[in-house]
Amino acid sequence: MKKAILPILLPILLTGMSRTYAENIGVPAECEDVMLQVFYWDSYKTQTSTDSKYGRTKWIDLLKDTAAINSNFDLVWFPPSAGPTGSGVGYSAKQYSNQDGDWGTKQKLNQLIEALHAGNTKVIADIVINHRGSGTSWCTFLTDNFGSYGSWTLTQKQICRNDECFTNSSSNCYNAATSDRGSADTGSNFDGARDLDHTSEVVQNWAKAYTQWLLDVMKYDGFRYDMTLGYDGQYLSMYNESANPYISVSELWESLDRQKQHLVQANYNTMIFDFPLKYSLNDFKGESYGKLNKNKALNSLRSQGLERYSVTFIDNHDTFERSDNQGGEYCGYKSSLANATIKKKILQANAYILMMPGIPCVFWPHWKSYQSEINELIAVRKRAGIHSESEVTDETSSQNNYEATIIGHKGKVILHLGSKRSTEVPDGYEVAAEGGDEGLYSIFIAMNPQGLDEVESGAVKSEKFIENGKLLIRRGEYIYDILGNRIQ
Repeated sequence: MKKAILPILLPILLTGMSRTYAENIGVPAECEDVMLQVFYWDSYKTQTSTDSKYGRTKWIDLLKDTAAINSNFDLVWFPPSAGPTGSGVGYSAKQYSNQDGDWGTKQKLNQLIEALHAGNTKVIADIVINHRGSGTSWCTFLTDNFGSYGSWTLTQKQICRNDECFTNSSSNCYNAATSDRGSADTGSNFDGARDLDHTSEVVQNWAKAYTQWLLDVMKYDGFRYDMTLGYDGQYLSMYNESANPYISVSELWESLDRQKQHLVQANYNTMIFDFPLKYSLNDFKGESYGKLNKNKALNSLRSQGLERYSVTFIDNHDTFERSDNQGGEYCGYKSSLANATIKKKILQANAYILMMPGIPCVFWPHWKSYQSEINELIAVRKRAGIHSESEVTDETSSQNNYEATIIGHKGKVILHLGSKRSTEVPDGYEVAAEGGDEGLYSIFIAMNPQGLDEVESGAVKSEKFIENGKLLIRRGEYIYDILGNRIQ
């Protein structure tokens, strides 16, 4: 089935768009970036028995971690920053121009963005425009004042006509006339807030003003679009064409075929979280590696030649420690990340996505639990220049092990996973990272000569160490940064 789809899809990809392949908006070409999601569900709360495991992540808390974040990550995905205070995590915010929320004040948010930018780290805003929270009643909204970008007060005429507010007798717009409603929803309904009608010119102009204001005034660099199952992808493309973000990532909890359809609808002007790959990784149990080979059973965007649009991940705020989504969790509901078996899974899965094409998104609890190991994996990716479109060759998998060679801008990496893996160093390579019995991975690297000055590939083993919060690499008499540049 996959072989039948790919020849049809690639002509659409290469010639069927309004712009050339290299000019997709929000899709950086051959991108070497690594992303960090800096929150999990309810992690804005004061330390509780659950939240204290991995640390509170209000803006003021993240300010303390900016040095470590800047040293390892290129992109940081923030939670929704729209308020007002009392909006919780932020996925049903009531006033988008109000940036004082439960994650902290606008002042602290500005300081955090400035500190990350100072370390050349870009910041991604969580965009929730499928729906929004109501104001004083079901069908009223607070005014958004975006300054020179306009002031907007949406009404019930901007609510999708099949929203539950029109059929619930408790609503102030119950049984409203069709002329006082918006058009039918272009996607799936979300019953936790009012679904916005994206066919409405008012909604479109409001969304364009909001996204542009986030870039120009709040100084965000890109967008993560929440619940894009809720509206047609053409509108996401419209907003990106207007705002022109550095990166755009779409959240679509759907099958591979539905994800491909969404990319077509969005004119390929976005990347997308690779949920099909996440589901394959969920089955990464008992050292069963058969699903990781794209030529076998791997269900992912890479299996369709669409790795350029893939943001890979293992867990996120929705799939981790949520009682309403226990089946989708990578580790299992409230499993201890310190558990030896869980640690094996986490380190192997991170080794996999951090050596593969696409843009890998590391999850905060994983990073906080195994920071040194994950930082080392990121360093390997950076040294080799593995990017979103890297070629994967010599890929084999079985029940007991997985092997692949990944080609980056600066060198090649060989990844071995599993207890039955070979740990013998291939000719021309050196050991770059070794998970041992606990991590169950071995990674070897061969660099192009220009990246190593006078040190020959394979001649000297690397030693990694942390100095002033930065991961450095000692090779022989020289010290290199994570990009392979000699600093001593």
